[in-house]
Amino acid sequence: MNFPFYIAKRYAFSLSKTTAINVITFIASFGIIVGAMALFVVLSVFSGLRDFSLSFTNATDPDLRIETLAGKSFFISEKQEAQLTSSKEFTKYTKIVEERALFYYKNKEHVAYLKGVDTNFSQVNAFDTFLYAGDWLEPNTNQVVVGSGISRKLALGLFDFNNVLEVYIPKPGSGLIENPDDAFNKSPLLASGIFQVSEDVDEKYIFCSIPLVQGLLNYKPNQLTYIDFKLAPNVSETDAIETINKIFPNQVRVKNRAQLNDALYKMLNTENIVVYLIFTLVIIIALFNLIGAIIMMIIEKKTNLKTLYNLGTEIKYLKNIFLFQGNIISIFGGILGLILGIFIVLVQQQFELIMINPTLAYPVVFEVKNVIIVLFTIVILGCIASKIASSTVTKKLLE
Repeated sequence: MNFPFYIAKRYAFSLSKTTAINVITFIASFGIIVGAMALFVVLSVFSGLRDFSLSFTNATDPDLRIETLAGKSFFISEKQEAQLTSSKEFTKYTKIVEERALFYYKNKEHVAYLKGVDTNFSQVNAFDTFLYAGDWLEPNTNQVVVGSGISRKLALGLFDFNNVLEVYIPKPGSGLIENPDDAFNKSPLLASGIFQVSEDVDEKYIFCSIPLVQGLLNYKPNQLTYIDFKLAPNVSETDAIETINKIFPNQVRVKNRAQLNDALYKMLNTENIVVYLIFTLVIIIALFNLIGAIIMMIIEKKTNLKTLYNLGTEIKYLKNIFLFQGNIISIFGGILGLILGIFIVLVQQQFELIMINPTLAYPVVFEVKNVIIVLFTIVILGCIASKIASSTVTKKLLE
């Protein structure tokens, strides 16, 4: 093992007598360096974009949510509520009733979700921090907080006592209704605040006090759509889910943030994989130069290899010389590319040189995971390329 590695080091770090081989080796090394640097930078950029995209959902979604296994709602007993209150896994929980409804204001209509929340809601979900006009709703009133998208579509202002915002929800039940006015439960609403999170959320939700929605749906006071939870510090998600399942056996389904936004997570993961594969292809193309350089080196050193073979060196050890040489070039190139990539990422994090707009820097995140991915990719592909090149050393070539 030491003999082939010693010669491989000499070949890797010394110049060849042939200028063409030196040029091709330099181009191969440069391609590996640039490929490793680019792959790390792009993975760091996507990590930053991922965190930036999820920052909105992390701010507005709970740590955990439970929903019914069947139907639209479930009941919570006094015993279950007492167990939740005394549980050490949660700092707070909030009860929610949600239903799709029609909103009517000054001859304009919009379909959105009316979301009834209790007084603990702002301590579990940070929606109140996204208010840019007005105040959060008062409990047990007909006040509502609307998304900015809904506000624009309805041309809705705050505390408009002259024009009534009305909500219409179909009455539960079955059978024919002769009078269309009897098909809906309706209630006047008063907009007290406007929030702005993202385009989808701003056009989807209107918040109100939970008794208002329960009345419109003919729900009982202990009948709910969801319960959202804020985990206590240093509590694992697994332990919290286990506690919930003990309190609500075979009654509810527990979802974490990733499951609540599974479409977003799948999209981000798919984009990350596609970009990784594209830049891996760039590295593969660069490694073709490495294969060519090693093959030309084998041809140049044919006389030396023949001498070693005649002295009794086995073919497999002669192959290992160029296998090690290719691995040394690819590993050193990958490490140097990683160093440059890490430098670029840290400079962007510190000084925000590249901007998306005048106030928002291009997000990048340094993660050890990305370092491992790049190194693993370079080592595996470099080993394959070196193996292909070293396989040209055969007994027939030397004879």
